[in-house]
Amino acid sequence: MDGDPEGPEGPEGPEGPTAVGQALAILGDRWVLLILHRAFVLRVRTYAGFRDALSISESVLAARLKELVRTGILTHVPVRDGRTRHEYRLTGSGLALWPLLVAIYTWEARWSGRALPPLVHDVCGRPGLPYLSCGTCGRAVAARDTETLPAAAFAGAGPPRRHRRTVRADAGADAFGYLPASMEILGDRWSTNVLAAAFLGTRRFVDFQTRLGVAPSVLADRLRRFAEQDVFTAAGGDYRLTDKGLGFFPVFAFLVDWARREIAAPPGSGPAIVHRPCGAALVPVLSCPACAGPLRRKEIHYGAGHPP
Repeated sequence: MDGDPEGPEGPEGPEGPTAVGQALAILGDRWVLLILHRAFVLRVRTYAGFRDALSISESVLAARLKELVRTGILTHVPVRDGRTRHEYRLTGSGLALWPLLVAIYTWEARWSGRALPPLVHDVCGRPGLPYLSCGTCGRAVAARDTETLPAAAFAGAGPPRRHRRTVRADAGADAFGYLPASMEILGDRWSTNVLAAAFLGTRRFVDFQTRLGVAPSVLADRLRRFAEQDVFTAAGGDYRLTDKGLGFFPVFAFLVDWARREIAAPPGSGPAIVHRPCGAALVPVLSCPACAGPLRRKEIHYGAGHPP
């Protein structure tokens, strides 16, 4: 386990951190993402099941499961099958994270260089990688088609750090997706905050530091990693998202949408993404590349060679 020396927390608004800030604090952790991945893909429900599926220390696992229950993403329920045992089950709020996890998988399939099975849409029977569309006008959505307002609402995205940053002992490619590259981008709180700030138009080192309240050494490390992975370009102190970085926009869109729907925060304190071609607040939808129909959780499965 490696600790990350982190600086002061980001500024909070007068009534506390925004919904998006709270979502980033919850989901900006590699173990949380891996636990949710196993819950969705492998239908793991027990403490022992998560421990064995992830090779995670018991203290780290217990802390993450407790946090996911506290935040309403998992619920801890007794089950009787001759004896009483307990299971961790996804709540409605947890199930609503499904599009975000699929968006991460889609980014990996497109940008990681590793061949991953496509998703098969049971409605049309054809495989493919989903694309982001607008729930209002139905058009495909790219990052450059949107505007996030008000950008200032992201300030306050720094609630107190709940866990020290941890690194898996093997740190290798995950057999079921969620590769080291995506974990570098989304697997720790400061990385997710830096990426979110970039989607809100932040480009200069000093502006990242001011917006996030992050220590200069931590920020420099995250920006360096992003540049090495071709997520940012860096020239003259200006950091811009590359096409690979912009490819993460669907993940950001679903995170913002989930936060606005599932996390209590003062009205108007969170950003809204506007789809400029139709002028409506973006309601992100995953669509099938073959039939253009919406992809629903119970109507798709992984292609051959991947768990159902």
